[in-house]
Amino acid sequence: MSLYRILRPLLFTLPPETAHQLTLNGLRLLGAMGRPKTGAAILRQTVLGRDFDNPFGMAAGFDKNGDAISGVHRIGFGFAEIGTLTPLPQLGNPTPRVFRLTAERALINRLGFNNRGQMDALARLENWREKSPQARPVGVNIGANKEAADRIADYDIGAQRFAAVADYLTVNISSPNTPGLRDLQSGEAAGEIMRRVRAAAPDIPVLVKIAPDMSHDDAIGLAELARAENIDGLIISNTTLARDGVASSRRKDEAGGVSGAPVFDMATDMLRAVYRASGGKLTLIGVGGVSSAAAAYAKIRAGASLVQLYTGLVYEGPGLVTRMKSELAQMLRADGFSNIAEAIGVDARRADKGENVT
Repeated sequence: MSLYRILRPLLFTLPPETAHQLTLNGLRLLGAMGRPKTGAAILRQTVLGRDFDNPFGMAAGFDKNGDAISGVHRIGFGFAEIGTLTPLPQLGNPTPRVFRLTAERALINRLGFNNRGQMDALARLENWREKSPQARPVGVNIGANKEAADRIADYDIGAQRFAAVADYLTVNISSPNTPGLRDLQSGEAAGEIMRRVRAAAPDIPVLVKIAPDMSHDDAIGLAELARAENIDGLIISNTTLARDGVASSRRKDEAGGVSGAPVFDMATDMLRAVYRASGGKLTLIGVGGVSSAAAAYAKIRAGASLVQLYTGLVYEGPGLVTRMKSELAQMLRADGFSNIAEAIGVDARRADKGENVT
């Protein structure tokens, strides 16, 4: 049994946001203790023009303000994504706003883009870059302020600010916790945001994070629009408003998005559908319900080049990443792959050929 399994009951007596802040503080200290170890060669690949030691990334929402980037890398992650960051500081929604659904291995959050603002994070990220020029990739997730008069303009501002220091940008138009934000996923608004972000950040990869609650047809349509607007990829997916997977929880009626195990199937199905429709021409990052190497491998075989997690760490602890790296490498070798890149989308490609996929 891991040390975290012993400590978790004590940690879970604390409010989720208190426990989260303690974890961030610990990672910040850990980040000052040295560089992360290099992983197995079979897990290394180049994606979006960046070199990744392994496919596992810390999802946005964990380190919103970029306080613990080195610590996130130190526990084994191949990359980190900070944010969501808005142009102006934002308190977010009233507390309590994060809830553990332990039996379902899930969280419900209605944080509402709480962050200290882009300029605060930008200064920190610039300083970190100067001290860690050879560090692992860091993406920046940008969003709009709740009270913004022009939300589309907020994405333009974020792209301009971080274009020179981020390894990639993520356009978050899929959080369920800012009223009306998901309306930006469809119609002219999505195309306008993509055009303006691409114009503001012409030289770095840009991805769009979408909701698992979209129909597959709508997700495929958004993927086609992304290709037309020279966007590099999609992150599939954000949290869900559906309560199917948490119907028996006493917390099911809490407002907010569900993350964790209940999201896995719907997010992976969408990932597979988008990969097949796009012919693998968009870079896809799979997120939602990843708490084991098997879950990560399923997303990779469905079409994900990279995989992100957050809720899985809440339940499994920081040792999860090291375990997943070792187990994923074993799975790839057992299936005859010499590098992870060979496994990306393999199930989708076999299905297109009419082969049986189990």
